[in-house]
Amino acid sequence: MKHPRSIARGAIAAFLGLAVTFGGSLLAGADEPATLSGIVLGVGAKENQRVVSWYASTGAPQVVQVAPTSKLVHGQFPRNAQTFPATVAANTVNGGYNGHVTIDGLKQNTGYSYRIGSGDSWSPTYTFKTQDFKGDFDFLFYGDPQIGSSGDVAKDGAGWLDTVNVSLAANPDAELLVSGGDQVETANTEAQWNAFLAPEKLRQYPWAATIGNHDVGGKAYEQHFWTPNTDRSTPFYNGDPTTRSGGDYWFIYKDVLFIDLNSNAYANGADDAHIGYVTDVVKNHGAKAKYTVLVYHHSIYSPADHANDSDNQKRRQDFPTAFSNLGVDLVLQGHDHSYSRSYEIKNGQKANPDEQPGATHVEQGPGGVIYVTANSASGSKYYDLTAPDPSQDPNYGPDPLNPDNHWANSVENQEHVRTYVKVQVRDDKLVVQDIRSGTCAAPNAAVELGKVSWCGPDGGAGPAKPVGSTVDKVVIHPYREHGHGHGPFPGDPHWVVQPGKDGGRASVTALN
Repeated sequence: MKHPRSIARGAIAAFLGLAVTFGGSLLAGADEPATLSGIVLGVGAKENQRVVSWYASTGAPQVVQVAPTSKLVHGQFPRNAQTFPATVAANTVNGGYNGHVTIDGLKQNTGYSYRIGSGDSWSPTYTFKTQDFKGDFDFLFYGDPQIGSSGDVAKDGAGWLDTVNVSLAANPDAELLVSGGDQVETANTEAQWNAFLAPEKLRQYPWAATIGNHDVGGKAYEQHFWTPNTDRSTPFYNGDPTTRSGGDYWFIYKDVLFIDLNSNAYANGADDAHIGYVTDVVKNHGAKAKYTVLVYHHSIYSPADHANDSDNQKRRQDFPTAFSNLGVDLVLQGHDHSYSRSYEIKNGQKANPDEQPGATHVEQGPGGVIYVTANSASGSKYYDLTAPDPSQDPNYGPDPLNPDNHWANSVENQEHVRTYVKVQVRDDKLVVQDIRSGTCAAPNAAVELGKVSWCGPDGGAGPAKPVGSTVDKVVIHPYREHGHGHGPFPGDPHWVVQPGKDGGRASVTALN
């Protein structure tokens, strides 16, 4: 007889179209076929890799089978299809198991099919495609789906599904989907994870996960997402690593070095550890890329409810100078459920006093960094913009050119509509564009449920703009004196290595 928890879990996953029932060699027992759920395609360490992760109800040996889609005959995999043995571990969340595989050796400009299983028992077949391993590419950045935060998982999931589908219909050749964190409201609630993972596109396009404060409270985040080059040392967790998720990781995709941080860990020297991690990665791998993009959850230049949180005030002191010294080009953040794009920031100050609010072209000087905060991609929760309040933080007051905004931000926007951010990576520029993926109409849970009292531009004074219209767009022309988007590295006579606090990692500081 099946355990009631297994029945409930299978029913939820089946309702969302995520469960796969197996027979044959994957039987968990004579009367209990195994199930897979939560199948998601992840980013690898480089262009010719992808990671597949999933949940399973049995720890029996499993593999991922991969073949060029052109080699399948009537949906059947060829005999010489490559198989990658899975790493399967006990799942501390729901009593089952979680598995992952790194698919390696992919060829460029190729469509691939893959499935999970063993023997004669396989999941449905999923597909993805690679593109050129060099040159231009686009990726999409999504803020805080936070499924369940409205109180209605189904409505939140519907908004998230619509944004994923709308964004990829408009950008079918996007190569990466990058997370701003807070995939779910409650870290270990699988009904929320199932709704987040419901979009079929998450099995076709690689998801570069980021951990948010709502993801960190349990192990589900890192059991759902296996990330490359991950440092799971204690400083990169918020709490006990045996019961929480965490870690910093990095990967290179074409001309971009992506570095992803667990910003939930910030106290007791953790910011120094993060800076040391970024320093080490840039030193060892930065020369292989033209751009460095950092991704983490907590927006240090928040325009809304979290603008003056104490932890954010600390990060505003700890991060900006280090990021400028390390030649970071772009920082992507979430957490504040509103959109903002900073001026060019150098060492925690506006680099060019003459840069105008909403400028559509920005020339980066040495150490110039652009910080972007993404609005909600699901519509589950929005935060209204807040007025600059120097009484809360004297270093985060109004912009002299636009006193309604915080000094750091060229653009701040909230319309209570779903959006996503498109980033175009080109040889000579980055183009960042915030795009509406919804209107005031459903699916838009926060509006539908009355969590907000207005919707539309100018505080609801104007009608909602159409899906696909642009909230903000900027062309960033990078600084290139050193031949790359990065500053000099340790060992350069203009730089000095500073020891970290309390025995933490070293950081790099430019000498004036």
